[in-house]
Amino acid sequence: MTEIQSVQNPTVKRLKGLKDKKAREEAGEMLVEGEKLMLEAADMGLTPSDALIEAEQAERFAALAVRMAERGARVYSVPRRVLEAVCDTKTPQGACAAFSLPVPFDAAAAPARLVVLDGVQDPGNVGTIWRTADAAGLNGILMSRACADPFSPKVQRAAMGSGFRVPVSVTDDLPGMLRALMARGYRVIASSLHGEPFYEGAPRGAEKFALVIGNEARGVRQWRRGS
Repeated sequence: MTEIQSVQNPTVKRLKGLKDKKAREEAGEMLVEGEKLMLEAADMGLTPSDALIEAEQAERFAALAVRMAERGARVYSVPRRVLEAVCDTKTPQGACAAFSLPVPFDAAAAPARLVVLDGVQDPGNVGTIWRTADAAGLNGILMSRACADPFSPKVQRAAMGSGFRVPVSVTDDLPGMLRALMARGYRVIASSLHGEPFYEGAPRGAEKFALVIGNEARGVRQWRRGS
């Protein structure tokens, strides 16, 4: 492994910048922290470009370093202060890497069982819904642009690996996307604090559906429920 000692190193600066949404969009990469999430990202086919391993834990993460190198990453040994400068967490888990962003899906290739987020802005909520959808057997997340960025470190930590297993797509035109899904036979179900229980009419078997969850304060916008 190549050693990096300075927080001013260009690679360190680039990875640190991936905590910012604009930088992620420009680079087409996100920062993944911790051995578990790094391995899950690699297992799901995402490509690492640069990986940092804490020098003091090099022996512990030897296998991780090999795996990252096998996937094409440049692997660097860094002191803890450099890792702390790069990572979003206050107490880094000893390793991080920049990974390519997952490929989004469109209406024509959308998974059959979707959770749709309409303006869910809290990163922890987005990640928790993602993780819950994965556990419940749903297989796709569709988000409006007003939601928290799905590739932020906070969202991915809350998703606990589901962010790599369950594909996501972000759209500027959520009503248009829902209409396109309906044209393909999807049933759209909008959540509401004032709605009726839908258990009896819930989708069953192989039926395609999209369950819409709204903003924490406003819920699903009224005009979107009728789209």
